[in-house]
Amino acid sequence: MTGHMGNVADMNYESSGMYALTDESGRSRRRWLILGGVAAIVVVLIAAFVLMRPAAKSAGTGGTTVGGAPDDQVPTVSVGSPGRNSVDRMVSATGSLAARIDMPVGVAGEGGRVTAVLVQPGQWVAAGQVLATVDRSVQVQTASSLSASIAVAKSDAAIAQSEYDRAQALVGRGFISKADLERLGATRDSANARVKVAQAQLSETQARNARLDIRAPAAGLVLTRSVEPGQIISSGSGTLFRMAKGGEMELRAEVAEGDLKGIAIGSRADVTPIGGGQSFAGQVWQLPPVIDPQTRRGVVRIAISYNAALRPGGFASAAIYGGANTSPILPNSAIQTDASGNFVYIAGKDDKVERRKITTGEVTDRGVAITDGLAGDERVVLSAGAFLSPGQKIKPILRKL
Repeated sequence: MTGHMGNVADMNYESSGMYALTDESGRSRRRWLILGGVAAIVVVLIAAFVLMRPAAKSAGTGGTTVGGAPDDQVPTVSVGSPGRNSVDRMVSATGSLAARIDMPVGVAGEGGRVTAVLVQPGQWVAAGQVLATVDRSVQVQTASSLSASIAVAKSDAAIAQSEYDRAQALVGRGFISKADLERLGATRDSANARVKVAQAQLSETQARNARLDIRAPAAGLVLTRSVEPGQIISSGSGTLFRMAKGGEMELRAEVAEGDLKGIAIGSRADVTPIGGGQSFAGQVWQLPPVIDPQTRRGVVRIAISYNAALRPGGFASAAIYGGANTSPILPNSAIQTDASGNFVYIAGKDDKVERRKITTGEVTDRGVAITDGLAGDERVVLSAGAFLSPGQKIKPILRKL
């Protein structure tokens, strides 16, 4: 019995040992599989790195720069020589729009009661056109009376002439003395004079009646109206209408004393009313004869053709061009700005970046004018200046500006 139990114990011991050996060998196999996978990945990465790495340059082929940096690390940069170009000097100014020739229209005659107003603001009128009419009933009767006086005076003159003619025929026969003939001649001349006086009085009355109407002194645009039908007007009534002769407008621009240099009669200008994006071409037609001693400014008058968008009394800005200068012109991308001001980078000696301080001027369609800092023959970095630094080596590629 004891022997049988001993055999069983030996069999259990051998079974447990076999199971332990099997688990150990399985874990070892898995370890080797993991290590083999990791090794394979490392080999693949090393191979990819070798294939993607650029080929090293052979000795003596210029593979490094003067400073020792590899050529493939030197940036390629576009540069250009701006030269010198003609640039119109531009002066900015502001002012008020107005009629170039403002014509106030008032009462020219004795006035009276307004019977009709025939025009409205914004309407074009011809020279001599009636703007408003005034009652003339009394003046018409006066003219009729004078016209009748002329008829009476002409009749008297005709009788006087007839009597003189008859007397002239009888004086040769001795029936009438020469003294009587001379008296009849004087009567005739007096009657003719009375005719002329009556005619002059009638013409004066008719002229006065014509002046009762309010008429346009010249062709132009009606700007304002301050009279209504039924209103009593006289020579003291002031301005009834305001007109712009020919519809011509102007900008009365205030310009600083120092900016007047270079502006001349005929200088072109662009006028932009405030609140509108449209600009209108103008021309300087008058320079200020005096300078305001308080503001140190003068009024430059810029003529502008009529446009409905130009309203007298409105505010506008102007760009006045005059006094052309020659300056280098650069694209805006070439100009850098920091706390010290505006500057550019240029390709200097040995193609190393140099910083150059500049002063900018007029902005044109071609670019920005440089008034100080450049002679025009430098190789200026046109773009990518923000990624460069002074002393850095570059490969400049010359571009035409």
